[in-house]
Amino acid sequence: MPPGPPTARTAPRAGFWCECWTEDLTNQEGPTLRASFVAYSAPQADRWVAVALRTISPALDADASDEAWKWLYEGRIETRRALLRAEPCTVSVTHAKTRITWTIRPVLFLPLAHRQAAELPVRAHHFKPVPTG
Repeated sequence: MPPGPPTARTAPRAGFWCECWTEDLTNQEGPTLRASFVAYSAPQADRWVAVALRTISPALDADASDEAWKWLYEGRIETRRALLRAEPCTVSVTHAKTRITWTIRPVLFLPLAHRQAAELPVRAHHFKPVPTG
């Protein structure tokens, strides 16, 4: 018998993958991932960036703070509209010699397999975690 339509538990779920990157503009090392966030709606995704910008704005230099508040008052609306159209968005501010960039990309989150009724492979029980530190 062919499988039926996806159920709520097995259907992919639309959402957004959000990341925060920093890049030291004085060297060639490239950006470093600082944080990531799963958002299930456009408002949740742009709110993640807005909260971060409001939080760090007092520590930013004047130009970077102006960039942050310009996005919060003007750019955020266009970001939200783009997210509602399922378009990726980027928000950046440059503080001194550091660029901070937030990226938001539309994604489909796939459900993980439910394992309660499944048997694990025999060797799975022989795994020993490696101590850290």
